[in-house]
Amino acid sequence: MKLRIERTDFWEATIGELFVNGQEECFTLEDEEREIEGQPVEAWKVSGKTAIRRGIYPVTINYSNRFKRDLPILGGVEGFEGVRIHPGNTAEDTEGCILVGRGKTSRTVTESKVAFNALFAKIKQALDDGDRVEIEIV
Repeated sequence: MKLRIERTDFWEATIGELFVNGQEECFTLEDEEREIEGQPVEAWKVSGKTAIRRGIYPVTINYSNRFKRDLPILGGVEGFEGVRIHPGNTAEDTEGCILVGRGKTSRTVTESKVAFNALFAKIKQALDDGDRVEIEIV
């Protein structure tokens, strides 16, 4: 399964569109994109307030102690730990993670739980079927 986030709106938060195997799925909200191409993460990351580097990452599901449930987690994210996909509506709801929503405003995503539940079911099914799941962020 191929997930792809196309980042579209940038300010104190980053809004994007998420596609599953090329089909529109939902909107995303991340922290502010601060990446400086060619520079190490330490040069541009503000802890808890920065979107991860653009790239391709494997996605698995495991138990989150913070959220007390299984959630998707991205692997191999340089300079970040525990980057998950989870429900939330504003930049205050994320510390580098990816939030999803059915709708969006200029600074939020809406209907986050509905969007998350639909996406989580697809990711879980793909992994249960033995498929590799990866996310590309552009």
